[in-house]
Order: sequence, then C-alpha cells, then structure tokens
Amino acid sequence: MKLWSDDLEPGRPIPSRFTCDGQNVSPHLAWSDVPPEARSLALICHDPDAPVGDWIHWLVYEIPPETTGIPSGGPLPAGAREVVNDFGYARYGGPCPPSGTHRYFFILFALKERGLSGLTKASFRDRVSGLALAKAELMGTYSRR
Repeated sequence: MKLWSDDLEPGRPIPSRFTCDGQNVSPHLAWSDVPPEARSLALICHDPDAPVGDWIHWLVYEIPPETTGIPSGGPLPAGAREVVNDFGYARYGGPCPPSGTHRYFFILFALKERGLSGLTKASFRDRVSGLALAKAELMGTYSRR
C-alpha cells in the first residue's frame, strides 16, 4: 500500500494549519494499492516522542476498503468511526509538542475484517495489528515556535 498527502511532505515539518497552533484540522490523506481481500481500513496518528510515552492523536476504523482518501479537515468516509485519543476526544488532535521537535506517524492498515466493536485507545493498536494484511505510513515533524 502507499500513503501520501497533498498537505504533508514525508519527513518534513507539518504546516501549522494541522496543529494546535493553527486550525487543528486533519491533513489530506490518500492511498492506493489496498489488497483486494481487505474488508476495512484503519488509521492511527501518533507521536512516539512525547514525554509521557507514545501519544495518540487520531484513531479511525471501519473505513470502507474502496475509499481512496480523506480530504483536509474531513469529512471521514461514511461508516468510519473514531476512538477517543489521548486528548480525550474522538476526533483528530493535531501536533502540539511541549518542547523540541517531535515525529508524527500516520499509519494506514488494511484489515481482513470489518465490524470491529468495542475498540478503545488501549486495544486499538493490538487489535488492528493482529488483523492487518498490509500497512503504509507517512511521517511528518513539528516543533512549536
């Protein structure tokens, strides 16, 4: 699978529009080469450099496998569901590091099942990883001014 964005350059600073210093909207994401046997897609955005450990910014599942992207600021595809993140809400929470430059990984998973239920922040990664047929990632950085 391939994952890219019209809003983010791989390995480069994330524009402030997509952070807590800007409009805090999700960036455009697009993908291709989803395995034909995929029954659904799931997305995670996380910051492994957070002082408290891995910080979860966005969790989305039940994305229809025929979907090819999410526009800047949404909306999510019909049927997609969000899980409460480390900010305490079920929506995108942009980069907002307390200090230094952090890395932000957007990871898309093609899953062999759909109809997942009861997902929480604590169970999301293990459950999704266990059902993954393929994955693709995009990483951007951010530091506050």
